[in-house]
Parts: sequence; C-alpha cells; structure tokens
Amino acid sequence: PATTYLDYMRNGDRRSYQGLWADRRHRLIDLVLAECVEGEGRFLDPITNGLWAILEESSWVYPAHIFMQRAGSDLPDITEPVVDLGVGETAALVSWVDYLLGPELDSVSKMTRRRLAHEVQTRILEPCLDRADFWWMAWDTQGHPINNWNPWIVANWLSSALLIEKDPELRARHVEKAQRVLDIFINSYPADGGCDEGPSYWGRAGASMFEALDWMYGASEGRISIFDDPLIAKMGRYILTAHIGNEWYMKFADASPRPTVDGALVYRYGRATGDEELAAYGAWLWQRHQAGPPPNLGSIGRIVPDLFLATELAGQTASDPLPADGWLPDLQLMTARDTAGSTEGLYVTAKGGHNDESHNHNDVGSFIAYLDGLPLIIDVGPEYYTAKTFSDQRYEIWTMRSGWHNTPLINGAEQAAGRNFAATAVTHSANDAAATLQLDLTEAYPAEAKIESWQRTIALHRGDALRITENFTLSSATAPNQYHYVTNRPADASTPGVVRI
Repeated sequence: PATTYLDYMRNGDRRSYQGLWADRRHRLIDLVLAECVEGEGRFLDPITNGLWAILEESSWVYPAHIFMQRAGSDLPDITEPVVDLGVGETAALVSWVDYLLGPELDSVSKMTRRRLAHEVQTRILEPCLDRADFWWMAWDTQGHPINNWNPWIVANWLSSALLIEKDPELRARHVEKAQRVLDIFINSYPADGGCDEGPSYWGRAGASMFEALDWMYGASEGRISIFDDPLIAKMGRYILTAHIGNEWYMKFADASPRPTVDGALVYRYGRATGDEELAAYGAWLWQRHQAGPPPNLGSIGRIVPDLFLATELAGQTASDPLPADGWLPDLQLMTARDTAGSTEGLYVTAKGGHNDESHNHNDVGSFIAYLDGLPLIIDVGPEYYTAKTFSDQRYEIWTMRSGWHNTPLINGAEQAAGRNFAATAVTHSANDAAATLQLDLTEAYPAEAKIESWQRTIALHRGDALRITENFTLSSATAPNQYHYVTNRPADASTPGVVRI
C-alpha cells in the first residue's frame, strides 16, 4: 500500500515496507529454483504472477532511499527513475529469471519478457548509462562516504546489462562505465584491504566487488582481469582476518557479530586471487553450513553459482586457520588470540581509527574480548535502522555513543563525531608472548574532557591475561573518570574494587 511506503517518512519505520518487499522477492526466487530443478512447468503460473507483481510496482527503490529523487522523500515519482540498492537487487533478480526461464515464461505469455526487458532498461540500465550524479557513483558523493553501495549496485547493474541488453555496443558501454565507477571504490580502499564497515558489510563491499570483477572476467573470456592486484587479494582476505571462531566475527560500528558469509563466494574469491588459504576457508564455511538450515544468501545471482559448485566444494580439503594475529595498519585494527588455530582461551580485537568512518560509532580505542570462543566484552552494535540512524540525529542514539562502548568517560565527556576526532601515536606489536595496541586518545575527545595526554594500551599476554592500561594527564579534574566495559554476562560488583564477570 502507498501508506506502507510512507511509513518511513511518517515515523521512520524502514521494516514495514522492506519486509514485504523482501518477502515477495524471496518467494519468487524459491519458485524459480523449484522450476529449474523440476522442469515440469507447474510453477510457471505463480512465477509469472510474482514477476508481474514486481514489474507492476511503481518503484523498486526502498522508501529510505527515495530522497534521491528530485521530488525528495515522498511516494515515488515514476517520471524520474533513481537507482539504489533495491533497484539493483530487483533488476538483477528479474534479469536472472529471464535468463533461466525465458522460453518457459513465453509459454505462459510472450508479453512477460517484453515487459521485463522494458522495466530493466528504464529502471536501471538507462539511468546508469545516462546519469553521473547518483552519489554512489562517487563522482559527487554529496556528503556520503564511498561505501558498499558502489560495488553492490555495480555488480547488479553489470549482471542486468549482460543478461538483458542485446546490443553489443551498449553492453560494452555499460561495462566501460561500470568499470570507471568501480575504480573509484577500489581506489578509495585502504592499502591493507580492510573494510571499515565491518564483516557483515564485507558481503556487499569486497564480495560484491569480486562479483562485478567476476562478471567482467567471464564476459570477456578472461581478458578483463585484475585478480593479480595485491589490493584485490587483501580485500578478500579481510573476511578471514575478521573471523573470531565458529559463527562469530569481530564487530565494530553497525556490523553484526554473526553475519551470514557465503562460503562458496569466499572459495571462488580465493581461487581467483590464488589465495589457497582463503579458498580452504570458504570451503570450510560452505561445509559447515551444510549441517544446518540453508543460509539466506538473498540474491539468486549468488545461489545459482553455489549450486553448481556443490560437488566441488564437498570434495575440498577445508580449514579454518584462526591466525594468532592480525594487523590492519590503515584501519588501525588489531586481532589476537592465545593460540593460533584454536578458539580456546582469550581473543581480543581493538581499534584506533577516527569517528567519521562509514557506519561510524564513536568508538576510537574500543576493544572486544572473547573467552573460549564466546563473547565476554562486547560491542552492542546498532538498533534496527530507522530514519534517525543516518540523519544528523545519529549520535543521539545510545548505541552510537562512546559511553556505550568499551572506552573511558573523561571528566564526564564522551568522544565526539568527526574525522578530526581520531587516535594518534598508534603502534602495534606482536610476538609469541604478547600482542599489543598502544594509542593516544587525546584527539578523540572534545576540549571539555581537558586532556593533555591519554595513552591507552591494550595487551593480550598469551595464556595469561588481557590487560588494559590507561596512562594520562588532565589539565583539570571536574568529574570522576569512568571506565566502561560492556558485557553480555552477569557481573558481580559486591567486592569493593573488584568486578567479577
């Protein structure tokens, strides 16, 4: 209903519409895969119905993103198609349906595919080719960070163009422009390959970039390839570095601690870049998921390759390396565990960085700790996204503030938001005995904190303890300093001077 689309504008609710949006598409994917497997035609009518319902939607844009139209946040203006994540995902889905079941759809009605091709052209292909002012293209970011929108949309734009566009010259123009857009994303990435949005966003950042590169590689019979570039390899390996153990991943900012990571895609990424350890980790992820309910991978463009790789993946030697140490110098992100290859004992991940990262929380100097593979000191993450989440009111939300992270409250002051509020004098060291991150938090706090210097040291002494040391000088003391540690476990403070978790 129109009023459900307006929920976001009226009360900030993203889920009421997006839940219905996703449910319709997931049902279509299930029906399409069922027909591909069975091939008897009994799902073709409901597939046509589902497809037609999607084609009849006035817009495929999420309500939270309709601000991109010149009319602003309102019901969609059908005379001005804009391209967001929802448009990219939907265009790729219906393009795949055409590719997989085209002749079968014609047996129900020859108009379905004609309508489908028209909608893909007008909703994504023509706008992407004709316009250069969408912020995610990153020629004019309009104040947005260059983030996962860029490769996520580019991968879906490419797949739609290669599956639907019949004119070879236009196909080549789409590929060429998509390359230029994707180049901006790749060139914006830190040399360490780290994803400042976190592991759950890597699935639509580095992983979507790989999909786009893989489309170009396949369509050009291998002539378009940058898989030998060291940065591309590091962007893939990030997801291995971010793994804590079992289903858990390090999480800062808006990331989830238990994201669904597509093992088959990780395997393909490792094989493409020649990283056999990453490929073995992808096989481990895939084999692990076979023991439980199938993960919701969302996009049919990921499910289909996974199905065709199943036999190969089942026969692979799989491994989860669990490296003893990780260090991403550009993100200023450390990981360390007591023993390589094991979740037993202590694990810590800690960060420096600045307070204007993509999906930023004010969390410079924060850390997360696990014990025997389970959370101990945690980052609570975000609330469900609302209109407030990505507005100028973001830091009114408690989950975004440093006071709800594992950071100190200094003279009653929390950290402030902005690129200038950052860690300085950051050093990292690791050996068999210990892993240490040392950083100065002075610049992460506003002037009212009255800090002359504040050095925090986060040190994992392997097999012994995790020690957090604060060494500081204040120009004056106006309120007691507080040291915040957030845990998901019961805490006992009955003994003076001791908190036992």
